[in-house]
Amino acid sequence: MSRLGKLPIKLPEGVSAQFNGGILSVKGPKGELSRAIKAPATVEIDESAIKVAVNQEAKDASAYWGLYRALVNNMVTGVKVGFTKKLEINGVGYRAAASGNKLNLNLGYSHPIEFPLPAGISAAVEGNVITLSGIDNELLGNTAYKIRKLRTPEPYKGKGVKYADETLRRKAGKTAAKK
Repeated sequence: MSRLGKLPIKLPEGVSAQFNGGILSVKGPKGELSRAIKAPATVEIDESAIKVAVNQEAKDASAYWGLYRALVNNMVTGVKVGFTKKLEINGVGYRAAASGNKLNLNLGYSHPIEFPLPAGISAAVEGNVITLSGIDNELLGNTAYKIRKLRTPEPYKGKGVKYADETLRRKAGKTAAKK
């Protein structure tokens, strides 16, 4: 039995939810999100809370229970508050600029990279920090991962794109091995 799955999700003021035909829709001040809820899980909506339930006879019911509870909780948090992720760019000549729904990146390659942002994700650049924001936590995380993957940080000098809260394990160079 899932301990987290059985906890109800409180609906904040200004957020409404609707469950029809296996699709959960959540509306709030920041926007609207919808997600398909698959077979072993069902959603029950009260006036002030959302409860996720599963058919206990299914083999992996408790795994789906916790998963869908977390996804629904992220939907409610996203339409009420929103999510942000910060990326840092480290390296000589590495820079970024946001223009509309595109992110222009110079990451040490022979050409600049023009990264198109998906709908619902916005970017702001201050110095060497890129701040991504949006209401869909899954889409935000995937976008941040794709930007980081353009130039992953290397372990010797730390050059590349990394998450702001990420700590890199630095390696010593060749001179340290000779001593």
